[in-house]
Amino acid sequence: MRLAVIFIVITMSVPVLCSAQSGELTIAEPFKVGTFEIGGETRVGIVLRDSLVIDLEVANLALERKPAYPKVPPPTNMLELIERYDYGLKRRLYEIVNDLVANDMLGSRRADYIHHVEDIRTLPPILYPGKILNAAVNFYSHVEETGTEEGRAEARRQRRENRGVPYLFIKPSRGAVIGNNQPVVIPFGRDRTDWEVELGTVIGRTAKYVSAKDAESYVFGYMVTLDISDRGRRPPGGNPLRSDWFVGKGHDTFAPQGPWIVPKEFYGDPMEMLRQTLSIGDTQMQEATAGDMIHSLWELIEYGSSIITLFPGDVISNGTSGGTGVGTAVRGEQRFLQPGEEIVATIDGIGTLRIPVIGEKAPTGLTGAQLPPVNTYRK
Repeated sequence: MRLAVIFIVITMSVPVLCSAQSGELTIAEPFKVGTFEIGGETRVGIVLRDSLVIDLEVANLALERKPAYPKVPPPTNMLELIERYDYGLKRRLYEIVNDLVANDMLGSRRADYIHHVEDIRTLPPILYPGKILNAAVNFYSHVEETGTEEGRAEARRQRRENRGVPYLFIKPSRGAVIGNNQPVVIPFGRDRTDWEVELGTVIGRTAKYVSAKDAESYVFGYMVTLDISDRGRRPPGGNPLRSDWFVGKGHDTFAPQGPWIVPKEFYGDPMEMLRQTLSIGDTQMQEATAGDMIHSLWELIEYGSSIITLFPGDVISNGTSGGTGVGTAVRGEQRFLQPGEEIVATIDGIGTLRIPVIGEKAPTGLTGAQLPPVNTYRK
């Protein structure tokens, strides 16, 4: 008989129960999971208190030396952790955390496989997602953000009356995905590079034609994501198609993710909990909650899974709110990223991505088929 897995939303002071064949297990502290460079090697880590990183493989070996714990093969990467989380790894991670807390090994008696996060390099949590699906214009405050006040109000009224189905586009993964403190590179000549903070939902099990009513059960956890965007569009001439999502969303470094993933049992319902903000330096540009979303996260999963099968480690991002650089509703004028700036993107209860911005040097030796600088065809 299959035993049920009990998920209980927690705060820092409320225990979570993990059901397994050997009985229920409570967690001493909520944790997050991420990917890190430790001693020159890529390692999967358990994050406690947003400051301590436990090398999962080494911690697992230490735990297995105790007679009470059977051998459980550790995951080789984050994708494997996600795939196996509900098949034994969840319990093992709970056991590791509980053992460390019970034996006071997070303070002065800290084990040598526990590192301060500032002493190691934080990598993108998933190297790399099989696919990234981003929601386009999924916040009412982002509808017609460049229009007049009257035009924005009318467009949002019409959208409320006719929500339709979601709009998802595919964002490149390897090449575009970067981690915390890795720079976004403004492509040469592309001087209209924009920011968008979004909630990244990590799929936990294979999903096809999933109902919005059941979508949460297919989620592994959540992380902070950025949908960096090139607003320069295509040059005129040639192919008559003017819409080009590859140009707009597909450059290298345009998909920051992290700094880690919060398993869903430690976050709660994002449609109630979500608060996402973004600043450039000390200036806040965006702030939104789930109440501004046009389609719920669960509807995005239903829509996406009706088109393509979602697999563990795939990411669906919920869209962004008003306050983007291209918009004029918040600041009255457009404003784009500049080399030397820093993007600070935060989702409460998950973490903060700090992403420096740099410019790209001019390429050489090309034949003219490359994407040209924006100022050669737009004023």
